[in-house]
Formats: sequence, C-alpha cells, structure tokens
Amino acid sequence: MDFLRHIPRLRSDSMSSSASQSSRTSQRSKVVLRQRLTHLLTCVEDMSSDDEAGEEVSRTLDEAFHLCGGYVPTDAFRLHMVTWNVATAEPPEDVASLMQLDVQPPTDIYVIGLQEVNATPVRFISDLLVEDSWSHVFMETLAPRGFVKVTSVRMQGLLLLVFAKQMHLPFIRNIQTTYTRTGIFGYWGNKGGVSVRFSFYGHMVCFLNCHLAAHMNYALQRVDEIEHILEKQDFDITDTPHVRDHKVVFWFGDLNFRIADHGLHFLRSSINSERLNLLWSKDQLTMMKKNEPFLQEFEEGPLNFKPTYKFNRNSDTYDTSGKKRKPAWTDRILWRIKPKTLPSEDDDDQAMISTVDETEEYPLLVIQDKYTCDMSYGVSDHKPVIATFSLELKKCYDTPQVHVSPLGVWCADHDALLTYTVQEDFMSSTWDWIGLYKVGFKSASDYETFVWVREEELPEINEVIQISMDKDDIPLLGGQFVLGYYSTNMQSIIGFSANFQILESKRAVMEGLVPENINGLK
Repeated sequence: MDFLRHIPRLRSDSMSSSASQSSRTSQRSKVVLRQRLTHLLTCVEDMSSDDEAGEEVSRTLDEAFHLCGGYVPTDAFRLHMVTWNVATAEPPEDVASLMQLDVQPPTDIYVIGLQEVNATPVRFISDLLVEDSWSHVFMETLAPRGFVKVTSVRMQGLLLLVFAKQMHLPFIRNIQTTYTRTGIFGYWGNKGGVSVRFSFYGHMVCFLNCHLAAHMNYALQRVDEIEHILEKQDFDITDTPHVRDHKVVFWFGDLNFRIADHGLHFLRSSINSERLNLLWSKDQLTMMKKNEPFLQEFEEGPLNFKPTYKFNRNSDTYDTSGKKRKPAWTDRILWRIKPKTLPSEDDDDQAMISTVDETEEYPLLVIQDKYTCDMSYGVSDHKPVIATFSLELKKCYDTPQVHVSPLGVWCADHDALLTYTVQEDFMSSTWDWIGLYKVGFKSASDYETFVWVREEELPEINEVIQISMDKDDIPLLGGQFVLGYYSTNMQSIIGFSANFQILESKRAVMEGLVPENINGLK
C-alpha cells in the first residue's frame, strides 16, 4: 500500500502544472496521469472487496480521474505496427519475432507498411495475378493465430497490409484505400504514399505508409511531399473526406529524414557508446517539426533505438561500401489524434497536442507501449521498426450488422440450410454473399464456397431469411468452419456465425478420400 501516499502528490502536481505551464504541457500531463492512474487501478482490482485500504485507494483514484477530465476508457485494443524498407529483397522464412506473436496482452490489429517491394515490370504483373511473396508470408504466419487480412493497397514498391482478429472484422467498416505518387513530378510511384482508412468500432482511423525523397539535402522536399500527400488524398466518406479528418492518423514508413551536421565518426561513436540522445537535436524530422505546424500535430516516441539505415546486408554493421552512408533514423512511426480545433494558417502558436477530447461522448486515447527496431533481420540495408500501441476507447457500437447461423447437420451428402438476419440497417445489396470459410482462413476471398443472398428483395430489419447451399459445394472431408456475410458495398465481412462442424461425407469414403469408420460412417 506504499503507493497510496503518491496519490495526493500526483493530484497537486497536475494542478500546479495547469497553473504554471502552457496548455500543451498541461494536456500532456493529463495523459501521463491517466496512464499512471490506470496502472494503479489494476493494483486495486487485485485487492479483496473488503480491504478498507483498497476502498480508500479506489475513492482517491476516482477523485483523481475526475480531476483529469473524468475519462475512464471502457475498452483497450493492442495495435502492432511495422515499417520496413525491404530493398527489393525476398522475405525471410520466419517473421514470427517481427510479429511478436506471444506478447501479452495479445495483439488485436497488425498494420505492416513495406517500401521497395520488388516492383520490376514482370514481378509486379505476377503479383497482380497471385499474392506477392511478402503478403503471403505474413498471411501464413498470422492466419493460424486467428488473424484475417482486412485489406491491402499497393503502389509499385509501396505495400500496406492490415490484419485483425476475426472477432473484430464485423466492427471494421467503410474500408477504403488510396495512393499518391510523388516520384518524377508526381507521375511515378516509386515514391509517395498509400493509405487505408476504416471505422473501428465507430472511430475513424487512417494509416498512411510513405516513402519520401532520399538524400541528405532534400529535407524540405520531404516536408513538401508529405504535406502534398495529406492534402491530396481523399476518400468517398462524408465525415472524413481527407486524411486529417480522421480521429486517429498513423503516419509511418521510410520517411528518409537524416541526421544533419554531424560527421560519420561522431555518429558511429555516439551509436556505439549508446549516447543516442546526442543525435536527437540534429535529426531532420525533429528539426522540421519546430517550423511546420502541421508536423507538430504528430506525436512520436523517443528514438531510443539505433538508427535503422544503412547496414551491410545480413549483418549489424553500418555501411562499409565506398559511399559510406551516414546512419540515420529514416524509418519512423508517428501518430496524430485530431485536435479539437485545427490551428489557423495565421496562428503562430504551436499546434495543439494530439490528445483525447474529454468532452466527447466516445473518446479515444492512444498510448505507445513500445518503439524499437529489430536488429535480427538482415535481408535489407534497413532494419524493421516496430511500434505497439494501446487504443483505449469507448465503442460506438458492439452489435454485428448481420447474424448468420447454420441450420441442422451439415454434410456433403445433402443440401445444407442457413439463416441470416439483418440486425442493423446498412446499404445491403443483392450482390452480397455468404461465404463458407474453414477456421483459420486468411482473407475474405479465402472461402471454400459461397451462396448469394436473397435476390428478390432486400431484407427487413430482424427478418430471418433462410437459404440453402448445394451439397456439391460443401467440402467432402468436413472439419471446422464458419459462415461470413460479405457486404459488397462495405467491402468487408460484417457478420459471422459461430464455428461449427461439417461431417465427413459418405461420398468421401466411396471416393477413397478418407479411411472408413469415420464418425460412425462405413
């Protein structure tokens, strides 16, 4: 119970901070205070209900939460992000450590941004016909863990992938992608940005993967490019037509900002002696943020990891070629929560800190848990950068728009029946379909078979509609499966059934596909 004495000090610190520091610092203090209080709440939950000291701490914490805005998140989701310039290399055989699969609490969403994926004309055309090798290795790694590819977008060497736990898919809605070229005066896609936006439990989120202009002397051009991308990219969504209209924006990629002024010897000496803080002030992105209000809206964790460029391939040694490129933090992950009010162009003050709007009915808080690089991968001259976040939010909704259910026993020896019910109004279509997926499927298109929804008329709310699936389309060998309702207009699966068993069929035995005497069948 020693931490009990810290509560009054936390409270007085936050009040004095409000009185003596700027609005920006005060808001930041509140965010930090919330994090510390949330940790203390965890301690309280471990106490017995009749512990008087625990009750006292609970009361004190409750007062402190009211002091810092009264915001208590109702749900927390873990986001795992990776950015990696792969320098046209093929993927390594194992990306498990990059995904940190066994981390606790478990991940809910993976977002992977790659740059310089092999985009030679022959390779690019082949990747349009079949899944590219990088997408394939990530899907093969994540699908057995229950992750499904939500969407992807590619522009030449830029690739952005989003995966989510299956249980979240019905609440990831209005998915859209776009891209912007900035190479060769905007006509070539070797540089630029690709974006994915969607609604996550009602909160508008956008992920922007960029590859900006290279070389030390082009810092101002890089700023111009990201400003152009933010202004040019648009979506066919009324509430969030532009990137910065979203409640949360994650901006990441090979941003190509270098470390200015310092010589190669000083850079390597500072890195080898782990005195990275000596380099922060000359990081070009840090320097540019001081003069660019739109950059000040983006938050970034401390650069407490080695510069991720440029390495000799398959080693941890910085560039020893004739060019001897200076090490730099080219690969970055930043985020921005939409301010309550955007600063005007004439406003000389610093941009507002990206923090939660405490007056909002459905608030959201972003907390970065980790920001690092993985030195174990050497296929590229860049090291991959990893950031993990806790998204603390209040759900705007938690009911799937459609409920699907199998009826009776499913087996390829006879036609099968299923029902679906629209639980919330949405823009349904007679082009919607219900897919039969094997448990552990990789994407919405990874179905065993599908059946169209009712064609005659659109469904009413809560109307139970029954349709059949032809026995010839049902897998002979059976197994664990799930039904998913795919919305053509929303480009996503918006409702699932529970997992269910399909029995092995007599036809499978007759055709010699399975041994006899399975499930009592002879």
